[in-house]
Amino acid sequence: MTRISDWARHWLAVCLLILATASGVSAQFTEENRAYLEAWQRTAERAERAIDADRASENALETLRRELASYRERFQTARGRNAERIKTLQAQLDALGPEPEGGDASPDIANLRDTLSQRLLSLQVPQIVSEEAYSHANGLIAEIDKIIRTRRGDALIARGPIPINPEYWGPALRSVRNATTALWNETANQITADTTRERILSHLPPILGLLALSLVLLSRGRAWAHRIGEHLRSYGGRGTGVWSFVVSLIQMLLPFLGVFALVQAVSLAGVLGVRGTLILQAVPQWALILLAYNWLSERLVGNALENDLIPVREGYRAQTRILIGALAVMLVLRDAVGYFLHFENLTAASQAVIGFPLIVASALILMGLHRIGLQQRPIGEGETSIAANANRLIRLLRRLSYLLAYLAPMLAVLGYLNAAEALIYPVILTLGLLAGLLVLQRFAGDLYGWISKRGEAARDSLLTVLVGFGLALMALPLLALIWGARVADLTEIWAKFLAGFQIGETRISPTNFLLFAMVFAAGYMLTRLVQSSLRNSLLPKTRLDPGGQNAIVSGTGYVGIFLAAVVAITMAGLDLSSLAIVAGALSVGIGFGLQTIVSNFVSGIILLIERPVSKGDWIEVNGVMGYVRDISVRSTRIETFDRTDVILPNSDLISGSVTNYTRGNTVGRVIVPVGVAYGTDTRMVEGILREIAEAHPMVLANPAPSVVFQGFGADSLDFEIRAILRDVNWVLSVKSDMNYEINRRFAEEGIEIPFAQRDLWLRNPEALKPAMVPAATPSDPIEPDLGDMPGDTAGDTDNV
Repeated sequence: MTRISDWARHWLAVCLLILATASGVSAQFTEENRAYLEAWQRTAERAERAIDADRASENALETLRRELASYRERFQTARGRNAERIKTLQAQLDALGPEPEGGDASPDIANLRDTLSQRLLSLQVPQIVSEEAYSHANGLIAEIDKIIRTRRGDALIARGPIPINPEYWGPALRSVRNATTALWNETANQITADTTRERILSHLPPILGLLALSLVLLSRGRAWAHRIGEHLRSYGGRGTGVWSFVVSLIQMLLPFLGVFALVQAVSLAGVLGVRGTLILQAVPQWALILLAYNWLSERLVGNALENDLIPVREGYRAQTRILIGALAVMLVLRDAVGYFLHFENLTAASQAVIGFPLIVASALILMGLHRIGLQQRPIGEGETSIAANANRLIRLLRRLSYLLAYLAPMLAVLGYLNAAEALIYPVILTLGLLAGLLVLQRFAGDLYGWISKRGEAARDSLLTVLVGFGLALMALPLLALIWGARVADLTEIWAKFLAGFQIGETRISPTNFLLFAMVFAAGYMLTRLVQSSLRNSLLPKTRLDPGGQNAIVSGTGYVGIFLAAVVAITMAGLDLSSLAIVAGALSVGIGFGLQTIVSNFVSGIILLIERPVSKGDWIEVNGVMGYVRDISVRSTRIETFDRTDVILPNSDLISGSVTNYTRGNTVGRVIVPVGVAYGTDTRMVEGILREIAEAHPMVLANPAPSVVFQGFGADSLDFEIRAILRDVNWVLSVKSDMNYEINRRFAEEGIEIPFAQRDLWLRNPEALKPAMVPAATPSDPIEPDLGDMPGDTAGDTDNV
């Protein structure tokens, strides 16, 4: 069915080309484009034959896949070309309406319709052809990827010869001896050849120069690195760890350059044969692996305990560094064996025997690191949270590597050599990669600490965490490659990511999203800038109250953010009309689930427009009293008099009962109750209270304060001062001032302020005696005299 659909698409493209030619739109297809399409058809047919035969090698399939990917990339670009012009022409034709059955009555309209139709077809045909070719190439690439993945999966779980079988050891050793002898003889013949001597003599100065440079860099590189570090420390940052990191990099770089110079000298001399040249090309890579793991061991397990990224006990530090270096040696030997197998035709049994010792040695090294990890020193109190998290990650990786170190040799013993190698060596590379990430994150923290003058505290800063997160994201493709992913797999994921996804008739790609984010961010910043200008510059110069100013600023923010979103969607080319039906269906369900939020949102808009409550008002709602500090789109924040914030939904302010003490103005009334003893001259009390009220600066003279004789209380004659204040926010202070003044004046005039008194009498106290006698002890008898209770005949009497 796949092949039939492919051929159907092929003939569809041919038919479209014929139709385009017959319709007079072939001008859109230049000779170059037509030749390109014919080349594409030949490549597609060749790919289909290779897929059907399933006999091509993996390298041949990868080469074919790269060709198809290049075609697909060009078709992807072409299928979106002229989209706006096509939309415009289609809109013009739609404006003319459907063509009548008998033709257009007006020749001008008929000519216009034909012209627009021809132009629309001339633009649509290349787009349709590109769309078809893109789908065809995409399908072929998917089939090739499936074949390669299937082959690799079969090879991974394929069982081969058992390497511990003694009958395979002899042939394997003979193969190694023969290969070594062949390499030696080839190199000896190459050295003794006359052409080699002539080549050395003709290139003797550069060869000697490269050898001298290599010798100097290898012998003096570390000392030079220390001198460079001392010079760099003169610019500042001593003790921050920044320059020690730079010095360690230089210590790795200079010996590598020395090895590279040595390789170039030997290559220029031409003293090696074909096998030796292949091995020589890999020497810089091997040197880099050895130097990199040695650098990691120095950074992870430093010379001072406080610089350790891994908490290793003092007695195990040297052993840890040796084992880390041994891991690098295993990687180099495994790569060398791969080169050896590349130019020697060995049997599967010999390959298993040669590769098995390296797997076992690598597993033993990982087990040794696990054993040292069990003896790691505890994390000190001064360790940062980043170091603590790193140590937890290291413990997890240590346990996983220990498990895989056990599993890999067992698989190799059973004959699953490919599976064993696919486990043990990626573990070593993964540990090295993650260790490098830890070292780079520590360097970022030290650099930030030096710049910000925060020292070691910067190692636990937010910037350091973000740097670590970014490094982890960048390491994901490397981890995928380490664990067997192909570069083509990663490029395929990236291509799909760039292509975006389809929603209805709208395709959303990272480019559209990035453009949307940039435009919206610019609109958001512009809105905040306008809000800031209104709040700080323009509105304070008007006569608007603070509540009105806040309403204008908030409304400007909502309108600006809405316009920024609309403009961003428009400029990103996102057509959301196809989502209208889906959005309408979802709005019903969302309306039920979010009706409370929507109600609060609408109430917030009403508060900003009608302004029954404004920022700074003193209100009381649902038993909560305080000042309005902020009105947002969903809720209102009230600061109570005990300085606590209460968040009220806006719907409570619209649907509930709200008391606003400062709505419109701050004028309000204060009531101060006062009680005097019976027998006091009430007119004198009234005069004193009126004088006190009129003398207070916060009391308005018009209307004048009044004194009310409320009545005869149970213990006192009750009066009230009722006065209008110019600012009701000072009501408690005014009330306190008046009470102080009342107490002073009443004391001067000898007016008594009574207080309640009560006499308690017990009825039938003898009934309590039988209940209290058993509670007495012989050593401490109790004889309560209940008949002689204190009392005061001047007070009230309550009978119990």
